[in-house]
Amino acid sequence: MTDSTHSPAFDAAAEFDRQVRTLVALGYPALSGRSPEDFAALVAPLRAEAVARTDRAGYAGGDPAVTGRVPFVLVVGRELAPVEGTMPLTTLHGGRLPGFVDRSFEPGSLERFVATGPTRPPGRDGVHLLFDVERGEEFCGVVPGDALATVAERGRTPLTVEEGVALLTHVPEVLVKNKCFSLGGSRCGDRRVPALWISKRAPKLGWCWEGNPHTWLGMASAGARRA
Repeated sequence: MTDSTHSPAFDAAAEFDRQVRTLVALGYPALSGRSPEDFAALVAPLRAEAVARTDRAGYAGGDPAVTGRVPFVLVVGRELAPVEGTMPLTTLHGGRLPGFVDRSFEPGSLERFVATGPTRPPGRDGVHLLFDVERGEEFCGVVPGDALATVAERGRTPLTVEEGVALLTHVPEVLVKNKCFSLGGSRCGDRRVPALWISKRAPKLGWCWEGNPHTWLGMASAGARRA
């Protein structure tokens, strides 16, 4: 991410290209059954939207580890790249240990944690943009159910599991000790809320009960989705 205190210095086009290169380098084209060239062509139409919307918002830059904010994230849906395949491609900032799915997800259960109606990704290509992303540390210590209600009242949207993995993939700086985050946009019909936190010096995808607050776990959200 570009570190700047002035919005004109943030190059949204360069940031979009960086995110594409990151996905290609990590093997997302192969996960989606495409060549690197075909994968780049698939996401290319999103570039203009990323630039235009970021420029209109006047993003001020800054260190994501401190601000907890990211102007946009390029998301690849699970229909192209399953979470079981993408989570091990994540790492902590400056770390080497791969991310992992917690064993509290019983076999086959992760696929049941899907986007709710309001958080369903737009478009049909399996890729979309997430804008004005916040990790939501203000909700640390808040009951997840209450945090979700506040997010909705503000006209924002909680992140899905795929979007949380995408945020961590592109900007690993946002996941830091005592500022981890829930992904309330994916649910499976019970009281479990997926979340990303740090375990054994690596990112972990787990879940917590919607009625249980944690001092180190906030609620990630975004301003909009676009395909």
